[in-house]
Parts: sequence; C-alpha cells; structure tokens
Amino acid sequence: MKITVKYFASIREAIGHSTEQRMTSATSLADLRTELIALGGAYAEMLSRDRAVRLALNQVMSDESAALVDGAEVAFFPPVTGG
Repeated sequence: MKITVKYFASIREAIGHSTEQRMTSATSLADLRTELIALGGAYAEMLSRDRAVRLALNQVMSDESAALVDGAEVAFFPPVTGG
C-alpha cells in the first residue's frame, strides 16, 4: 500500500526531510516503525524503540497497534516540552 509519512521537529532535522511517500507492507504503526528503523542511519537513531516518539494516524494521536490502510498519513514527532 502507499502511505504518506511526515516527520516533525528533531526527527525531521535528523532524517533530512519532512515528508515522503512510501510503499509498505506494514499492517500497523508498529510494523511501519520497525520497517523504517531497518533502513538504518538517522531512521534507526531517531525512531529507535529506546526513544520517546509520538505517532499520529490520519491526524489523530495513535498508539503503535493502530492499523494502516492504503492512503494513510502517518506522522512521527518527539514529545513536546514546554517551559
């Protein structure tokens, strides 16, 4: 299936772009995260399971068990801190 992946804040800066179209066989956000981590480099570093990363599916905050569908928009971003 074809999805749109968006990256925000420090994740976007490390990966080097804010959005990309991807073909994926992932069926959940967890599977997609694993697929992206397997790309290595900044993807592996920024999306590591050891890092706090928030996810949204079609602009709704979601946990990793959420199911992907063709045409979905997935967003990854670090937790927001305030001061």
